[in-house]
Amino acid sequence: MQPMEHELDVRGLRCPVPYVRARLLLPTLRPGDELRVLATDPEAPIDLAALAADAGLAIAVTESAGVWTVTLAR
Repeated sequence: MQPMEHELDVRGLRCPVPYVRARLLLPTLRPGDELRVLATDPEAPIDLAALAADAGLAIAVTESAGVWTVTLAR
């Protein structure tokens, strides 16, 4: 099966909401899949980095115009 890219848009929501919603989606990720989280809360990358570490996921973080894009990869 082809790896899939999933997107979670939590712009305008404050932590812990981005963390909680991302964590709920983790069981749906298969090997090779990516979850892209769009967030405006500057705490989100910190919380999502902890989630990635706990779940053994790769993480990439970028920021542009006040929007954080956090990509979690299984």
